[in-house]
Amino acid sequence: MTHIKRIAVLTSGGDAPGMNAAIRSVVRRATQFDWEVFGVENGYRGLIDGNFTRLGMRDVGNIIQLGGTVLGSARAPEFKNIEGQQEGIRRLHQQGIDALVVIGGNGSQTGAYALGTHGFPVVGVASTIDNDLYGSEITIGVDTALNVALESIDRLRTTASSHHRAFIVEVMGRDCGYLGMMAGLAGGALAVQIPEMEMTPEAITNLLVEAYERGKKQSIIVVAEGCQHDVDELAAYYKEHRAEIGFPLRVTRLGHVQRGGVPTAADRLLATRLAAGAVDALQRGESGVLCGLHNNQITLTPYDIVVNNKKTLDLSLLELARDLAM
Repeated sequence: MTHIKRIAVLTSGGDAPGMNAAIRSVVRRATQFDWEVFGVENGYRGLIDGNFTRLGMRDVGNIIQLGGTVLGSARAPEFKNIEGQQEGIRRLHQQGIDALVVIGGNGSQTGAYALGTHGFPVVGVASTIDNDLYGSEITIGVDTALNVALESIDRLRTTASSHHRAFIVEVMGRDCGYLGMMAGLAGGALAVQIPEMEMTPEAITNLLVEAYERGKKQSIIVVAEGCQHDVDELAAYYKEHRAEIGFPLRVTRLGHVQRGGVPTAADRLLATRLAAGAVDALQRGESGVLCGLHNNQITLTPYDIVVNNKKTLDLSLLELARDLAM
């Protein structure tokens, strides 16, 4: 048990579908403990500037289905410095805040870890469409982003089949290939290119040639944005070897469309559970941890483990995608 009376919540980094469900869960769970909740507008930028707004039960009504974040998010490079972190803590103390919940990905949780090193109680909620955050098997926003990518691939396949074309589809993920690998596997892609295990442009071209010679009417290639052999290089290589390939080729970058839209049921449920778990941790007197999910159970991972480890992919799923690409 703690003596907490007032907490704050912020969203930081790239927005992810389900963040609003997490905000709602923080507020309503904390209200059950008779705590006051304040939202920090525009992430760490708003924390440094002291932009707090009181959040009650009704203030978070009708937001569970909304994408993005009603609190906003913004870059704050100065928060990487001790001075910026100390100013953030000064603002929290000025507002009478006893603890902070941070909803976000790697950069956001690194900032939360920094606040914790200054002695301020912080608990994180794992939220990023990239699914690259150590401490949770799956993070808020991943399911929605994956389904958006998959729907786009399905739609492109319709056009590809009609015109006997190949499409290169670039998905987000920063330096992590999770979205690319899963979208490629679920979308039946001919080739999947991710940073963790890349193929050369020549190898991908050979796959296209073989597919065309087998009589395949269309092909989809999924490429994660963080690849060394990226979409631009693959398209340039294709242009040089157009005569060999057979398929006309088009490039589609899905970009930030993957972050938008209505969060899926899976993301709403995950956000609700993780955010409530974060508040429960504070109520028990625990802080300096990230609230995540393992084996469908809410878990708390110390920040020093989160920030000093890199999440890895199960590359056997990539091998399966390649084995099934016929």
